[in-house]
Amino acid sequence: MAPPQGQMRPGRQLAVLGFIFVVLYLLVFFSGGASGGWKDRLEPRLGLDLIGGTRLTLEATNTVDGKPPTSANLEEARQIIENRVNAYGVAEAEVVTEGNRNIVISLPGQNRDLTNVGEAAELRFRKVLKATDGSGAAAAPAPSASATPAPSGSATPAPSGSVTPAPSGSAAPKATASPSAGGQGGMAPTPSASAAAPTPSASPSAAAPSPSASAEPVPQSIEQQRKAIEQKVGAAAWAAASGLQAPADLTADPSLADKLKPFGTLSPQEIAVLPVGMQFNVPTITCQQLDNRPAASIKDENQQAVACESGAKYLLDKAKVLGTDVDDANAVLDQTSSWVVSLNFTGKGQEKWTALTREAFNNEGQACDQTALGQDGKCRVAVVLDNEIVSSPEIQGVLTGDSQITGSFDNKSANALASQLRYGALPVTFEPQEQQNVTATLGDSHLKAGLLAAGIGMLLVIIYSFFYYRLLGSVIFLSLVLSALLVFGALVVLGRSIGFTLTLAGIAGMIVSLGVAADSFVIYFERLKDEIREGRSPRSAVPRAWVRARRTIISANAITLMSAVVLYIVSVGAVKGFAFALGLATVLDLVVVFLFRHPIMTMFARTRAFLSPRVSGLGRALPARSAEPGAARNPRVKEA
Repeated sequence: MAPPQGQMRPGRQLAVLGFIFVVLYLLVFFSGGASGGWKDRLEPRLGLDLIGGTRLTLEATNTVDGKPPTSANLEEARQIIENRVNAYGVAEAEVVTEGNRNIVISLPGQNRDLTNVGEAAELRFRKVLKATDGSGAAAAPAPSASATPAPSGSATPAPSGSVTPAPSGSAAPKATASPSAGGQGGMAPTPSASAAAPTPSASPSAAAPSPSASAEPVPQSIEQQRKAIEQKVGAAAWAAASGLQAPADLTADPSLADKLKPFGTLSPQEIAVLPVGMQFNVPTITCQQLDNRPAASIKDENQQAVACESGAKYLLDKAKVLGTDVDDANAVLDQTSSWVVSLNFTGKGQEKWTALTREAFNNEGQACDQTALGQDGKCRVAVVLDNEIVSSPEIQGVLTGDSQITGSFDNKSANALASQLRYGALPVTFEPQEQQNVTATLGDSHLKAGLLAAGIGMLLVIIYSFFYYRLLGSVIFLSLVLSALLVFGALVVLGRSIGFTLTLAGIAGMIVSLGVAADSFVIYFERLKDEIREGRSPRSAVPRAWVRARRTIISANAITLMSAVVLYIVSVGAVKGFAFALGLATVLDLVVVFLFRHPIMTMFARTRAFLSPRVSGLGRALPARSAEPGAARNPRVKEA
């Protein structure tokens, strides 16, 4: 049987709804993060597609096997990138992971270049063991014919920067040239540092990796790539390159130039997997190829490397000091008012740095060849950052204190480098895939178009509801208005508390929710008409129609909500915003259904207008009831 009408107290439910509104808008106007005027406090957090800004997508890469990074490494990289972006003084930046290998950086309201925030910032301090020409000339001088060739043809390449002690540390001279782009070393295992050191003589020595270096154990994928390269260049060229113990002297053996010529056609990706000795000794492998190798080609600090600086090709020792040994890095002005990056080492890092400078200053074991020594006959230490040799200064003293990286830095570049070193190296190598800049004007037009679409959708629903349901259309209108106010207030609060950003996709989700809300109206009102046709009065039909329609309404909204949850979990990017907005609007629609629609219908059922067929919108149902007076006089038969 239908529940007695006296059990329904719509005033209480409407009071609960009013309480929810009061609490929600108190949070909107006075919660943490609310500032400015009343208008400013009513502004939700908008995405860059609505107010303009920058979005950058970084894709994790792996030069060895192409496998995606682990979730832990990707999350660690996200946190480091977020710290770097915040260090730029950027407010409200959003850094999120997308899929299993992408990180998306969004800066609403700002247009700026973000490509450098994804650089790995793997700092390595490596001793320069040997140097040779990297220009790729057909005939290069033998390493013993003169000192190290410089890009200008001079005997010794000048360092492009320096690592010097901080003013409070021990004194040491520093170079002044600017930092230049450099290459990276190979990934194959190489001989130890002691075996790598060549003698000052011109004869081949153990400095370069031996021909057996390529046969040392390497990852299977690299071995397969090397076999493919061997087939590409030919067996004769591969054998000639593998037999080199030192940089080839093409003037002494002109036929060797033809044998090694195929190496000049290899791509940077192919060069990266060659043995270190082959990269350094083959003169047709140029700095242009080395400079363009993929990121992470010099990732392993326990392997020797080949890198370029100003056209000179260097054989670098294993990294004795790493970026993780740096405790802090800051961009400061030195005594000459030039920008430098000051390095403060950790306790163990300082010990490593002191040991490295002592080893380089004394040239222990004669590890540094004559071609690699500086102007004062001391070893040089290359400061390698990712794919770039920042500087390669000659060490003129044992450094026991903090040091500086100097070069032609300006304020922006010095702070960027310091930020990368301060927050650590990324555990994953990234390549920028897409940077999208949306102007404020375009974002404003997107916002207006989205709001216009939402307004048109709501207007069409309201017009149809008044045309078909008349008085009941006012219930639909008021319900949609209340739902819109709840959703708006929730957007403002969620934007401040959890950083939810409203995008065009979110507006689309809310427009779709209008259809879900309209379905619940149709279910309720048509169930009401069915009850009246069965012989009940409009007042008694309202609570019974609610009982029967409630289960269907809950089921329909639950399915929509579950769809939104699943879509939110499995989707990425803008689709996730669509799912969140759809789920939020669906939940709040249920709140309005229970706390407003049913109570207000109970109150309408007590009015005379509700009994009028023309006014209430029940015109087709009420005459059917009046045509069956006998059925009305015996309602128990119908209710059985």
